[in-house]
Amino acid sequence: MKDQKLFNKNFTLVVLGQIISLFGNAILRFALPLYLLRETGSAALFGIVTACSFLPMIILSFLGGVLADRVNKRNIMVVLDFLTASIIFVLFLSLGKLPIVPLFIIVLMLLYGISGTYQPTVQASIPFLVSTKNILSAGAVISQIGALAGLLGPIIGGMLYGAFGIIPILMISIICFVLSAIMELFIYIPYEKKCDQRGIFAIIKNDMHSSINYIKNEKPILIKIIALIAVFNLVLTAMLIVGIPILIVDTLQMSDSLLGFSQGALALGGLCGGIFTAVKGENLKLQNAYTLLFLCGVGILVIAVPLLLNLPDVVSYIAITLASFAIMGLATIFSIQMIATVQTETPPELVGKVIALMMSLSMCAQPIGQTIYGFAFDKFQSTTGVILLIVSILSILISLVSKKIFKAL
Repeated sequence: MKDQKLFNKNFTLVVLGQIISLFGNAILRFALPLYLLRETGSAALFGIVTACSFLPMIILSFLGGVLADRVNKRNIMVVLDFLTASIIFVLFLSLGKLPIVPLFIIVLMLLYGISGTYQPTVQASIPFLVSTKNILSAGAVISQIGALAGLLGPIIGGMLYGAFGIIPILMISIICFVLSAIMELFIYIPYEKKCDQRGIFAIIKNDMHSSINYIKNEKPILIKIIALIAVFNLVLTAMLIVGIPILIVDTLQMSDSLLGFSQGALALGGLCGGIFTAVKGENLKLQNAYTLLFLCGVGILVIAVPLLLNLPDVVSYIAITLASFAIMGLATIFSIQMIATVQTETPPELVGKVIALMMSLSMCAQPIGQTIYGFAFDKFQSTTGVILLIVSILSILISLVSKKIFKAL
């Protein structure tokens, strides 16, 4: 019998472990791409490296779902946090001794691959830790932790990077992941070992087949939603990941600390979106989810206008920061709604695999978009406003097309 309280012992330990782990992750994800962009000065190379780093996340997200449904979830979290700390330590020893581009490609691919395996495990553990009525709130709490870590991480990371460089950030991240792994050792997540003599590839093939069949036969509407999210990731999400650092660092020539504040605004938006969902979740209707995507497209237009009108750089910076806050808040509400729907309507033995499959398929287009935007910002440095205007128009059109999909829910 699960504890009816939201913050029972095991869920509280998961929350504390996430706070520590995601804080280290947020600092690291801010510093490594910035270090690469500062050292190379190439937007195209920046786009290629970030795109490559996302590929393992896409592939291993489904593996994370398979593992989450077949292996002790606590052990997965512990092993992956220790592994992350080890990879960062190797990077620390290799920095300055190996070529920066291949080194960062390998490290970022490993880190994002681990993240792709880790997050489905955390999401799949929620139904085992809290009561059914608390699933949406628990998901919102986990989302808020990521947003809070993302808020403080870039701000502190920007200050540390500007003052001391990359080394202190690596050391802090190592400490965070080790502490998180130690704390997770004390979590109890109900687990029943499955006797299966098949090889891992046969298991993955069978589980993928089961997940696809479930979506196809039981929840066919999810196919359209996955396709919609994939297109939106191609057009808008990829632009945010690649575009914001390039706009602030290269186009506006702003400092690392100001980039940190803008990245923090993204996270603050996610935090506020999570709080809003936790408080008003019962009033949110999936049929109206298309309006969230529509407003994201409007947010990109807010960024584009000052650049198109050649307004002072400070005005463009403020527009980027405020719009980033709003877009991330809207996207977080949308994401929590999608995940909570799968968690409540999918059988427990399939929830990890179905969530992971959705995440993997919806992210497939994102590396393509990141590569395209890297080259676009590199080639059309003087007309970045036009690029953003096109992104805004496409995003708004996608949201309008999605109206029918969400009405079917």
